[in-house]
Amino acid sequence: MSFTRLWSTHPQEIASLDGEHLRDRFVLSGLFTAGEVSWGYAHDDRILVGGLSVDGGPGVALAAPAELAAEHLLERRELAVVGLGGSVRVDGDGEAWTVGAQDVLYLPMGTREVTVSGSGRVYLVSTPAHRRTTPALASRDEVVAVELGSAEQSNHRTIRKYVHADGVESNQLVLGITTLEPGSVWNTMPPHVHHRRTEVYLYDGLGPDVAVHLMGEPGRTRQLLLHDGDVVVSPPWSVHCASATSAYSFVWAMAGENTDYADVVTIDPRDLR
Repeated sequence: MSFTRLWSTHPQEIASLDGEHLRDRFVLSGLFTAGEVSWGYAHDDRILVGGLSVDGGPGVALAAPAELAAEHLLERRELAVVGLGGSVRVDGDGEAWTVGAQDVLYLPMGTREVTVSGSGRVYLVSTPAHRRTTPALASRDEVVAVELGSAEQSNHRTIRKYVHADGVESNQLVLGITTLEPGSVWNTMPPHVHHRRTEVYLYDGLGPDVAVHLMGEPGRTRQLLLHDGDVVVSPPWSVHCASATSAYSFVWAMAGENTDYADVVTIDPRDLR
């Protein structure tokens, strides 16, 4: 098991950071190691993200990192297990679920034993919780899917919402997947901020391409070059949007004061600097 901390950063501080130090503060890479769980802990809203690749061998238990000071991973947390490819089996306290590509399994606070087996990759997102809800598997083909954008604007995309106020119930986790259509490359344009929630993006399906991810205050933006499987943390004060050289998907996950998906402040692209 590996564990990386991402400390909170004041918005005025990023003006002095070069590309390497921006990545150190906001980006997690190399999460998907075969047979080993890799964790990253963002102090913004205490979001814990992880990755795991399984290849048909023995199941891998999701134990609590020592840094959580918890008896088990979900003692005080809830968890989403996002399928990124293949077919994995997740066992939790005597129940079992099969998670395929772009399926999401939600496990509530109080689930003591979680094991992942099968063959494929899973992305893990965990946030603090205060009450126990209900385990639920949300499949790609059954969740709410909203088409937005257009080919003319290079942002024709489908947003699938899994864990949210009108979907799978959680304490504070909100999670979905956005998939761009071939020929479209822009996501989340026009951009926005949400001052009461932190958002985390996982870029998936980029292949050898690179995504140019914009972050920072609207009047003082910076850019990060992200690769397939990279995770970027967007604090509440930061915009978050990106473009790449081909279509891709990204898993977005939020945590904070509320679970209202529409609680955002939209930024006019002409105001970006």
